[in-house]
Parts: sequence; C-alpha cells; structure tokens
Amino acid sequence: MSTLVLLVILLLGLVGLMLVGALAYAVHRRPSLSQPMTVALTGAGAFVAVIAVIVTVGGR
Repeated sequence: MSTLVLLVILLLGLVGLMLVGALAYAVHRRPSLSQPMTVALTGAGAFVAVIAVIVTVGGR
C-alpha cells in the first residue's frame, strides 16, 4: 500500500475513534438515549465495516 492510502486509513481511524467517543459521551450525559456501551459498540462496528469496505476496494 502506498503512503497516501496508509495516511487516509489513519485519518479515518482517528475520526472514527472521535465519533465513537462522542457517541459514548452523549449517551453517558443523557442516559435516556440508550445504554452507553451499546451505542459505542454499534458506532464502532459501523465504522469498522466502512474501513473494511475502503480497504477492500483500495486493494483491487
């Protein structure tokens, strides 16, 4: 993989971690939304799926 691809994956990883953290924080502050771990894990799973598709398409 090229350096550019690795940089894009790294940046997407950082943005994903920020997204999952923001979801967990928002749910923690407002418990009526849902269980914090469920929301954080769902966000993480969706982000992993997006990264997997990007890596698969980039590998072709």
